[in-house]
Amino acid sequence: MKLLPLFAVALLFQITGSSRAEDAKPAAKTPTQEELEAKFTETLTKATMAGRWCPLQDGVMGPEKEDKYTIVGVKKVSGDDWVISARIQYGSRDVVAPIPVQVKWAGDTAVIIVDQLQMPTGGSYSARVLVHEHTYAGTWSGVGHAGLLNGVITNEAAPASTGAK
Repeated sequence: MKLLPLFAVALLFQITGSSRAEDAKPAAKTPTQEELEAKFTETLTKATMAGRWCPLQDGVMGPEKEDKYTIVGVKKVSGDDWVISARIQYGSRDVVAPIPVQVKWAGDTAVIIVDQLQMPTGGSYSARVLVHEHTYAGTWSGVGHAGLLNGVITNEAAPASTGAK
């Protein structure tokens, strides 16, 4: 029963708008759409998305596997339409493919939407991936398979300056 008074105090703080110390904090500036898009572009330029994925079959998650995507860059086309240039390596091939996506915003969080993208090998692919603070998480599906993914985003380091002019 000792938890009941603690719970009541926590509930009171929620109802009254929290503590006085928090009330004294200045409100955080809401970023403009241009600022959000610039940060998104910076996050996905020369970036590696590395993490894990797991298959999803009949509502059951399978074992996790390592996953890595190399993003060369991202460019806004118009409105919600963007192109992500992704490096794809398979066999002896190494190509950069332009992937058409939509980007929607949930507050300051970008949500990448791929909707029924036709694949060269046949079938289509859909995904919803959110990007926030150099992390990503999402879901994807294709013909006969689906899964969940999550990980971190790192950017290629700029070359070190030699100091010579």
